[in-house]
Amino acid sequence: MSIDEIIDFVTEPGGVLALRPVPGDGSPEISWGDTFFYYAPDGRIPEGTQPFATIVTKDYPGDEKSQLNRPDAFRLNVFAGKDAFIARTGVRPREAGTLETDPSVVDRIFAHPVYGTLGWLSVVNPGRGTDADVRELLAQAHALARSRYRPGR
Repeated sequence: MSIDEIIDFVTEPGGVLALRPVPGDGSPEISWGDTFFYYAPDGRIPEGTQPFATIVTKDYPGDEKSQLNRPDAFRLNVFAGKDAFIARTGVRPREAGTLETDPSVVDRIFAHPVYGTLGWLSVVNPGRGTDADVRELLAQAHALARSRYRPGR
C-alpha cells in the first residue's frame, strides 16, 4: 500500500481528519511530510485525544530502529486495542519489550518500537503480506476512536 492508498482507505468511512503538516502551517518541522489520523467529524482535532493512526516518513529522535531515512521508507502506526495487539504479537502490550523483532523489516506487523507498550502496532512499507491485516487494524482503530469520541471535548 502506498501512503496515498492508506490515506484514502482511512478517510473513506468519513469523520476522519487526516492532518498532513507542511512548512508554514505552524506545525513542528519534524512532523512535515507525516500524516496523523483523528476521528473528528466536525473537522477539528478533539481536545485531549491522540491520533488513532499515523504515517511517519522519517526517523524521530529516540525512534530510529525502523531506519526510515532509507529512500521511500515509511511506517504506518496503528492503535487498534489490546485484543488486536495480542492477536498480532502473542503478548500483552505491557510485554512488548520482550519481543525480539527487527522494526526495519518491511511488510511485517510488529509492536511499535517506542509505543508498543501502549498497544500500538506498526508496519514499514505495508505490502501484499500485510495488506489484509493493515486494513483490518485500521478499521478497528477507526471504530475505537469513533467509540471514544465526545463532541466538544
